Amino acid sequence: MELTVFGATGGIGQEIVRQALDSGHQVTAVVRDPARLTVTGAGLKVFRADLTDPEALRPAVAGRDAVLSGLGARTRKDAGIATRLTRTVLGAMEAEAVRRLLVVSAGPVGPDPEGVAFVDRAARGLVSLLLKDVYADLAAMEGDLARSATDWTVVRPPRLQNKPVTGSYRTAVGSFPLKGRFIGRADVAHAMLAMIDDPGTVKQGVGVAY
Repeated sequence: MELTVFGATGGIGQEIVRQALDSGHQVTAVVRDPARLTVTGAGLKVFRADLTDPEALRPAVAGRDAVLSGLGARTRKDAGIATRLTRTVLGAMEAEAVRRLLVVSAGPVGPDPEGVAFVDRAARGLVSLLLKDVYADLAAMEGDLARSATDWTVVRPPRLQNKPVTGSYRTAVGSFPLKGRFIGRADVAHAMLAMIDDPGTVKQGVGVAY
């Protein structure tokens, strides 16, 4: 497939690029600073952009089979960036009639799973309170996706870790895996790539966790 990756220099974004190349896909990595992209490969194209103009992004998404995004706030000070930058991506995709889009959000943005334990519900509530600006941004981004013309999937991980791909994560469409408290960035990327061709995840939020 021909894929475009936004947020390609972030922890999840670089893993998406690396794993997609290893699987034989052609990948366009959209970055502001190419020097920060450490992944290389014969199937890689680097597209430099600052994500402020949908027209400038159209060549990066034109004709692609899917677009994957790891865009999001790294700190509370960055709250608002996910909504703002994703709107630019949506504008470019809709102008080029590219439909498949998978983005990273966060577990606490989605609903609690049925039967969730009190301790997990309390922990999710505390995190949501501490990062309320970041999660409000992600919720707004999800709203924009729901109103868009794309075939979107929102992937909602819990606390992220740096560890290699295990493939042992669980997924829950429209919910979140019970007792799911952690997941590695590499496994989030693995799950997103696996969902590209999964019709059951289209226009859905999908929780992923160990």
